[in-house]
Amino acid sequence: MHIDVNNAFLSWTAIQLLQQGYKLDIRTTYAVIGGDEEKRRGIVLAKSTLAKKIGIQTAETLYSARKKCPNLKIYKGDYHWYTKMSLNLFTLIKRYTPDIEQFSIDECFLDYTPVQKLYGNPLEFAEKLQKEIYTTLGFTVNIGLANNKLCAKMASDFEKPNKIHTLYDNEIEQKMFPLPVGDLFGIGKKTVPKLNELGIFLIKDLSNANPEYLYKYFKNQAIDMIKKAKGIDNSEVISIKTPPHSISNSTTLEKNIVQKEELYPIVYAIAENICIELRHKNKYAQVVAVILKDKNFKVYSHQQKLENATNNTHIVYNTCLNLIKEMWLGEPIRLVGVRLDNLKDYLVEQISLFDKVEEKDKVTTLDKTLDTLKARYGNQIFINPNIKNVEFKKKN
Repeated sequence: MHIDVNNAFLSWTAIQLLQQGYKLDIRTTYAVIGGDEEKRRGIVLAKSTLAKKIGIQTAETLYSARKKCPNLKIYKGDYHWYTKMSLNLFTLIKRYTPDIEQFSIDECFLDYTPVQKLYGNPLEFAEKLQKEIYTTLGFTVNIGLANNKLCAKMASDFEKPNKIHTLYDNEIEQKMFPLPVGDLFGIGKKTVPKLNELGIFLIKDLSNANPEYLYKYFKNQAIDMIKKAKGIDNSEVISIKTPPHSISNSTTLEKNIVQKEELYPIVYAIAENICIELRHKNKYAQVVAVILKDKNFKVYSHQQKLENATNNTHIVYNTCLNLIKEMWLGEPIRLVGVRLDNLKDYLVEQISLFDKVEEKDKVTTLDKTLDTLKARYGNQIFINPNIKNVEFKKKN
């Protein structure tokens, strides 16, 4: 399930004003949340349903919005209040399951499968949850139900507000294929014109596209785009807890990062830190996962199962780089993490005739030697100077 608050900032401001004795529910008027007039240059952060109907759009200037509606009311946002309301929402949902992934301040994914035997039919549960959120917290949500996160996200966006939609595997052709390709989650605004130039206007067109042809224009993203258009998504709900038999490190960045290359030394530091611990425990990881959180607190994750379990820093690091290249769409990143799953107590390798076993043994010996030196003289003895200030949050 994907749960999304309707007009979150405006709804939460409306609740705040009503609690302060304000007589009017601004959700029923021509209203917007305007942000900081100076820092944000007076742009629309959120809009009421009535404001949306007359063409006011998120991120347009307040000057432009006022021209469309002279009687428009503008209210400043309160991020601390929004954080409190967000916490209230996720706390309520966690009463039913711990398997939720906060996707942004006002939306999350919920893995219903582990608790379905407890609560029954998914649609009936969604209806119950939607009503409870409204009666308890005072705002409405959209809920999308599907067989994976991508389709659940798409479903929750179909029609708003206060709606529940499904997009199961057998509904993709009917409900998703006829939509404009720009409506596909993960397709950026800059990508849409390029796809249109190639004759791809609908999600159906993209699902039927030739991967080799698209590769010329979009490189490694081509395969991922086609999979999404087919409704294929194997990513798991990444809850706050660390899964059993895993270890992870993450760091919140001093400033948002917008270039992949800036992430690389940080990812190396995390990979090195986590692999040192693996080697210390004589364990090996079969799965490598990268977690990114953007400036809006949306969480993205990709993982890859390795042919052979490992605790080698460079193998983990290079796997992380490949995952980042596949998953990152260029949005500013505020947190990066690496998680190693399916830990093993011993190493079983499938060795090719062309593998150089002696070289692998030398690398393993070198890793352990460096670990010993760093333990004696400090981590800074062998480290990239660009990553010396990285601080980790460890979960194991």
